[in-house]
Amino acid sequence: MIAIERIEPGSFADEAGLCADDQLVTINAIPINDLIDYYRAMEAEHLVIEVFRLGEILVVECEKFADEEIGLEVAHPQPQQCGNQCLFCFVHQLPKGLRHSLYIKDEDYRFSYLYGSFITLTNVSEADLQRIVTDKLSPLYISVHATDPLIRNHLLGCQVPAILPLLTQLAAADIQLHCQIVLCPGINDGPVLQQTIEELATLSPQVNSIAVVPVGLTRFRERLPVLQVPNQAEAARCIGQIRDIQQQFLQKLGTRLVFAADEMYQLADMPLPAFDEYEEFPQLDNGVGLVAHFQAEAEEALLEAEPLDLKSAVVVTGQSFFFHLQEVVKRMGLRTGVDIEVVAVGNDFFGSSVSVAGLVTGIDLVRQLRDMIKGRPLLLPDVMLKADEQRFLDNMHIDELRCALGVAVVVVESSAWGLLEGLELLAGGPVDIVRCS
Repeated sequence: MIAIERIEPGSFADEAGLCADDQLVTINAIPINDLIDYYRAMEAEHLVIEVFRLGEILVVECEKFADEEIGLEVAHPQPQQCGNQCLFCFVHQLPKGLRHSLYIKDEDYRFSYLYGSFITLTNVSEADLQRIVTDKLSPLYISVHATDPLIRNHLLGCQVPAILPLLTQLAAADIQLHCQIVLCPGINDGPVLQQTIEELATLSPQVNSIAVVPVGLTRFRERLPVLQVPNQAEAARCIGQIRDIQQQFLQKLGTRLVFAADEMYQLADMPLPAFDEYEEFPQLDNGVGLVAHFQAEAEEALLEAEPLDLKSAVVVTGQSFFFHLQEVVKRMGLRTGVDIEVVAVGNDFFGSSVSVAGLVTGIDLVRQLRDMIKGRPLLLPDVMLKADEQRFLDNMHIDELRCALGVAVVVVESSAWGLLEGLELLAGGPVDIVRCS
């Protein structure tokens, strides 16, 4: 059973008498144990819903379209916990006092299926594997790092089952897999990387993509293993190796299959691949092809941009995206007539090696913008905030930022369209400014 958290007023669920705190037992005789059961059961057009309330079972029926909602929200399950001790675990690199959810080490195949979270498969049971296969929970996102069992055990900090047999079992059931390799120089690069990619390729096309991303390290690594972010030469060698493999795979498999993250090209000081070289952008959310995708989308947004009744605005981003965003913003300023300044916020909180927008903290925004914003409205990419809480990583609420800066702050989708819509919103009328009491 899972609990109903909220009923939308006036919805079918409301009219049928369902209530918050009712426990969903079955839908169409299917036991509802988690979100996957719920979402799949809700695809039916005729629903017979059993709920448990105050010791009794109540039954309601509903006719709806397949994609129609009935107006209830169910409780989000707590994820299974990760028992690994990865050398590069981000949670281990966090100081105290940040947003509570950051300290949760999740390792749950359900979250991988529902949200694209990467998992190592180290805690899946036979029952879990059977459910994945039977219910066709595909695609899944797998942190491989290395196929060599000894090296993978070292990276994960514990003894775990070999990964290739697990992936082979899933691939045999036609479960689509997106894999990632967090590259740690001196551990899983060079010949180890070659072996990992080649062995994963034997499971193509079920292994749908492989991303190679540089290890991310904060300044909070006291008493943690010594690791290094790839330097320019190491990143360049990795990219050269991947390019050679891509050419082989294009001829053999009809796909490049393996892709380096944008950050790897930045570290190597090398130009990014062309848009078409990312094929279907299978790992966009993992930082693979973000710039190319943004630039292509920007061309469409710029065609729609028109003059706006807005004098100026400030847009913030992380240091790694600054140059690419600045190019687009300059053109958007010419199209809209708005004087837009792009500010690259340095990550003093986590350290200079952390340069992505999604890891910018509220305190760094306050410190670096307070003296230069000069009353101009601020456009803030949504990746800096936890959507359902409107809080930065350091637990600062968006209203605290508004208060500290004394300007209008608009949170926009992290895209060229989001930027344009934010400017249009500011031009359309006054936006509330939060004043400190």
